[in-house]
Amino acid sequence: MQFPSVRWLLAAALLAGSAMAQAADRLYLFNWADYMPPGVIHDFEQQYDVNVVQSYYNSNAEMLAKLRAGGDRQYDVVFPTDYFVARLVQADLLQPLGKKVTGRDHLFPEFRAPSYDPEGRYSVPYQWGDTGIVYNTETLPNLPHSWDALYDPELNAEQPFALLKGDGQFTLGTICAWQGHGFDCHDRKQWVAAAKAARSTMNRPNFSGFVNGLAAIDQVARGVIQVGIAYNGDYVNKRATGGEAYRKVGFFVPEEGSQRWVDSMVIPKHAPHPELARQFISYMLRPEVAARISNFTGYTTPNRDALPRLEPRLRQPPALPDEKTRQRLSVTPALSGEDLQFIQQLWTEVRSR
Repeated sequence: MQFPSVRWLLAAALLAGSAMAQAADRLYLFNWADYMPPGVIHDFEQQYDVNVVQSYYNSNAEMLAKLRAGGDRQYDVVFPTDYFVARLVQADLLQPLGKKVTGRDHLFPEFRAPSYDPEGRYSVPYQWGDTGIVYNTETLPNLPHSWDALYDPELNAEQPFALLKGDGQFTLGTICAWQGHGFDCHDRKQWVAAAKAARSTMNRPNFSGFVNGLAAIDQVARGVIQVGIAYNGDYVNKRATGGEAYRKVGFFVPEEGSQRWVDSMVIPKHAPHPELARQFISYMLRPEVAARISNFTGYTTPNRDALPRLEPRLRQPPALPDEKTRQRLSVTPALSGEDLQFIQQLWTEVRSR
C-alpha cells in the first residue's frame, strides 16, 4: 500500500481549510421576493466581508415544506409570517436567537413579546402591515367596504374577482369575519361554515382563481379582475411606481375586520452560519437600516426609532393603519395539534371538490 506524501496531505488540508473559510463567508437568506433593498445587502456584505445568497418563496406553506425537506440546513435566515413562526417552533425547525442578537430596544413594545412568540425567543419582527381588498374604482365606484365585495353573490354577480393564494387559514378567516365571527375565529363549527361559503364562492362563474397579492393589484390595473385581495404595502408601492393604470386601483380594510400580519426573522435549527445570521439580524434592527427597508418595500416598520426616517407616505394610511383601522385587525391564530390538522384537512377538501 502506498501512503500519501506529507506534502500532499498539507495541500489537501489547505484546500479543505480554504473551502471551509469560503463557505463561512456566505450568508444564505430565504425570503419573499422583492423584500430586501439591494443596497442594504451590499452594505452588509461590505461591512462584514461576506457574500449574501438569496433564495425566494411565494407562500409560507412553500417555505415550511422546504425547511421540513432539509432546508433548515441550507438557510441562515428565513422570514416567516407571525403564525408560521409558531408552526416552525412546533416542528422543531428553529433555534433560539439568544443574547447575541442586539437592537430589540429599538422596537415598539407591542412587537417585543408577540402572541406567536411570547418571550421573543425565536423571532424578531421585520415588517408589518394589513391585508385588504383592492378593486377598480372606475367600474365599482360605490363598492361597500366590506367582505361582501367578494363573498356576496348578489352584490357582485358578474365582475371577475380572485382570492388570495396561500394558506387556507387566511381565506377561512376572512369568511369568518364576513359571517360575523371575527377574522381570528377558532371554533370548528365556524370553520366548517366558512369552508362551505368558500366552496360556493369558488363555484361562481365570475371567480377567476387564486393569485398572490401583487398579481391581484396588477390584474385589477389591467382589467383582468375587478376585485381581489392584497397587502397594504404592495398597494402603496404600486400606486407610487406603477404608472397611470394603477391610479384607478383602490384599497380598503373591510369593516368586518381583517389580518394584521408581522413578517419575522428567524434562524433555522441547523443553519450553516448561525453566528453570522445573528449579526445580520442585529444589523437589520439598526434604525437607519430598518428605515431603508421600509422605504424600499412600502411597508411600515416595527422599529420605533426608524419611524421618523420613513418617507411621509409610509407614516400615514394605508401604509400605516390609523387607530380606527387597527382596532379592526387581528393576528392569524397560531394553531397546533388537532386544530391545525383539522383546518388543513378542511381546506384540502374545499380545494379538491
